[in-house]
Amino acid sequence: MSTTIIEAMRNGLAAELESDPTVVAMGEDISIGGSFHLSLGLQDRFGEERVRDTPVAEAGFVGLAVGAAIGGMRPVVDFQYGDFLLPAADQIIQQAAKFKLMSGGTVNVPLTLHAPTGASGRGAQHANSIENLFFGVPGLIVGVPSNPYDAKGMFTTAIRHPDPVLLCSHKHLYGSKGRSVEATALGEVPDEPYTLPIGQAEVRRPGADVTIVGALLMVHRAMAAAETLAAEGIDAEVIDLRWLSPMDTDTVVASVRKTGRCIIVQEGSPLGGWGGTVAAAVADRAIDMLDGPVK
Repeated sequence: MSTTIIEAMRNGLAAELESDPTVVAMGEDISIGGSFHLSLGLQDRFGEERVRDTPVAEAGFVGLAVGAAIGGMRPVVDFQYGDFLLPAADQIIQQAAKFKLMSGGTVNVPLTLHAPTGASGRGAQHANSIENLFFGVPGLIVGVPSNPYDAKGMFTTAIRHPDPVLLCSHKHLYGSKGRSVEATALGEVPDEPYTLPIGQAEVRRPGADVTIVGALLMVHRAMAAAETLAAEGIDAEVIDLRWLSPMDTDTVVASVRKTGRCIIVQEGSPLGGWGGTVAAAVADRAIDMLDGPVK
């Protein structure tokens, strides 16, 4: 089927609710679809026990979800905005991400957190690139899909995984059907469920002259830049990280060793973001191949 990112994710969530009775969804205004219609129509289909509205109390309902996950459920928590992860940071970082480690690997926490991310005009508390604050948390997997096919597959992967996964999707891509700013088709999204390997990046455009590394909306910006560069005779390779933790630095380093140049395109503050991890990996493993500094 040809679909948008938000429709693909909704399809993936519905399929997991249908096939696995331990999957439940919760969040603020989830009964009417949430802020971006991820859960639109799902409460009518699966009932209030499976798709549950919560009060405006993020620490409380994430704590509830952590307990439910430890007790054998597979909760999916939908946040209206990624910024609202912050009131629940203690539950996510100190409890969900650490419980398996603190139990010596005897207790799993199969919890999925979905958070819209990226700059917008909706207010100062609705515009953080929240993935930059959580990608380094030990025990927490962080995914950043850039297109409908990846969004559905990564969402399904997250729900089925035994450990906590934070999936950040860019609010400016929810209507996107393709991988470029012109919405060039990436391919049909299968109706049936499927998963994608965790920690595996994707080369969206092969090239020989410069490596451009991005995630989320910045993959689309990088693709557009690569087309501009091609008109100037510069062949850019574009890498979509897809997962920030674990991060596939092998694909990045292999590309840089081929092209000799690396540009990192990260939305958010350069201080403390995932781009620094990419730069460090390139410096550690491919500095002898660089023809210029990482930008």
